[in-house]
Amino acid sequence: MLLFPATPARIIVGAPKPYQLLYARKGTICGTPRGLQLSASRFNSLTPGDNLKDSFPPPSAPHIKDVNTSWVHPVYTTEQMRAVAVGHRDAKNWSDRMALGTVKVLRWGMDSVSGYRHPKPGQEHEAKFQMTEKNWLTRFIFLESVAGVPGMVGGMLRHLRSLRGLKRDNGWIETLLEEAYNERMHLLTFLKLAKPGFFMRLLVLGAQGVFFNGFFLCYLISPSTCHRFVGYLEEEAVLTYTRAIHDLETGKLPEWEKLDAPEIAVQYWKMPEGKRTMKDLLLYVRADEAKHREVNHTFGNLIQASDPNPYKSQYKDPMKPRPKQDLTTVKTTGWERDEVI
Repeated sequence: MLLFPATPARIIVGAPKPYQLLYARKGTICGTPRGLQLSASRFNSLTPGDNLKDSFPPPSAPHIKDVNTSWVHPVYTTEQMRAVAVGHRDAKNWSDRMALGTVKVLRWGMDSVSGYRHPKPGQEHEAKFQMTEKNWLTRFIFLESVAGVPGMVGGMLRHLRSLRGLKRDNGWIETLLEEAYNERMHLLTFLKLAKPGFFMRLLVLGAQGVFFNGFFLCYLISPSTCHRFVGYLEEEAVLTYTRAIHDLETGKLPEWEKLDAPEIAVQYWKMPEGKRTMKDLLLYVRADEAKHREVNHTFGNLIQASDPNPYKSQYKDPMKPRPKQDLTTVKTTGWERDEVI
């Protein structure tokens, strides 16, 4: 249900901090914490029609009904998604330690923006560690706006190198671009639940500009370090979504208990009837992040210039466990080179 211009704006009680303020206009809710505009009845991107069309523009061609994607998402079962676990790969050399240290710095910045504080064992119930639905959506949107960068940068640079070298890439480009597309679908899904305000958009713009150029330069120098960095970053993503799912299951997020997943999510993940709630959506997203964690830790173990992509390879012995795009085989710390090459 849209908020019509005649509807008076509801003001959230409490003085917002500077980075929480939104531009005020009729039909929106002003002062929403962490820079998100939400509807009065549910978490949705219900802002004036022109703003909504900016995020999800329909095809403008009169003879085109819709636009299809070339990347079809693999089907996950509930049991497979439930089996996803938090995990960590130990740093084994200076490259790994550099990647892990960079992720910790970025994690601090992400926590500052979203208001997230990870509790130590026994501190889970303290008020300062509690996250609201608005806090989680802020974190999700900011996280996914950044997470879509590495795959695109890596795929682009490998594509250009393939053109320069006049030789094949052995399957890496497709997987990297598909990863970037998948992260963008996460972002578009969460944008159906809440629409960022002006200052949140500035944060996303600044973070993307700095991160893209930094990752671009680092990938030119050491692609394996960059893939290890993404693997560690995805470890943090799995941890984030695991805690959000736990909060939802324990009744700490009442607004989401009966909230349906957006239609864009139903279509993309092929969510079955009866499995289309907000909780199911978080399970799907966490499963994707767990697969990205595995893929990038695996890529970090390979010889970048010559090894084929094990996720696109056909093996001589199909009976042995091998890397796959779905969740039939999952390795938290990635596949070692001698297992796949």
